[in-house]
Amino acid sequence: MSVELSNVELGRRLRIARERAGITQAQAADAVAVARTTLIAIEGGKRRARLDEIRRLARNYGESVNGLLIGDSAHIDLLPRFRKVGLGGREKAEAAEMLMDLVKAEVDLERVLGVVRSFSYPTERPIMAGDVRAQAAADAAELRQRLGLGLLPVRDMVTLLEIDLGVRVYIRPVDSSVAGLFAYDDSVGACMLLNAIHSRERRAQTAAHELGHLVSCRQTPAITYDGMTQSREERYADAFGRAFLMPTRTVTHRFADFTKGTTVLTRRHVILMAHCFGVSREVLVRRLEELQLVRRGAWDWFKANGGITDKQARTVLEDLVSDDVDQLGTRGPGTLRLNLLAAEAHRQALMSEGQLARLLRLDRVALRDVLDIADVEGDADGIPKLSR
Repeated sequence: MSVELSNVELGRRLRIARERAGITQAQAADAVAVARTTLIAIEGGKRRARLDEIRRLARNYGESVNGLLIGDSAHIDLLPRFRKVGLGGREKAEAAEMLMDLVKAEVDLERVLGVVRSFSYPTERPIMAGDVRAQAAADAAELRQRLGLGLLPVRDMVTLLEIDLGVRVYIRPVDSSVAGLFAYDDSVGACMLLNAIHSRERRAQTAAHELGHLVSCRQTPAITYDGMTQSREERYADAFGRAFLMPTRTVTHRFADFTKGTTVLTRRHVILMAHCFGVSREVLVRRLEELQLVRRGAWDWFKANGGITDKQARTVLEDLVSDDVDQLGTRGPGTLRLNLLAAEAHRQALMSEGQLARLLRLDRVALRDVLDIADVEGDADGIPKLSR
């Protein structure tokens, strides 16, 4: 059941809608024929907006009145936060909007189904003075121990984030220049968007990088993209991601095992080790360089001499390689938990296909694929009930 919004909550929602629409307070005040100080009072919860004012503001903001007034609807203000850290560029703006819409969709599905999300985030470790890479490596090792990973490679980075830590993760196609986004909101927790058009290995690297942001500076939104400035925070996240996916001792041991009896690093060595750690060949070689297991410039040598191709990788790995299921299914939400929530809301007839398609920003064919994948039981009778 929806409840009447307080003046403070209504004002907050109106402010979020205005900022998302890119409208100034002065422009909004003119739209409803009130002074700017009055609009400030409305947004601050000191004066309640009249219904006719809400209607005019909603029309100007491109929102529905119901969407603003329904008490249990999700209202999340991620976009203004991204703008404050320099959103810039149509591609990054579209990716930020995609992330915000998917977070809102998941929160709405949780509320419809009565699901309470559980979080298990690592302790925040602010970046200190000194060697940022050493701090990142220590923090990554601490988190691995807490998760019980020890020195084992991470086989599924997305599931670890989503199930073990409670991070909201989405895999959707966005502009190729954008690798991923991270945001944190007190009401919904940590959220990540990974680019579905990138390889599974690159998405794992991006996810580990964004996990570094969650550990070190979770209140600051981050966009990972090609050609970005390497701030201290980004250098930490890069180092954290490498250390989390490729712990020093494990890499050193695997390197010794794979290179026994030889004095050179071959393409076969790189392909096998990259596969073991679930990372790209370039990132693996860069890590070997960083740990001084090979000389600096090793990857540049491979690049200058024909590179290491996917065809060569398939030849070396043979039966070890499988299709990138996540990449093949880029039309769907792409993560386990959101698929399950959508399928359950549809199974219980709480939402129609049309409502789910609009909510998840999918066409009807893509949504049907999601529901078909989730509906493995069919119409079987006597499905075991859960004991509560």
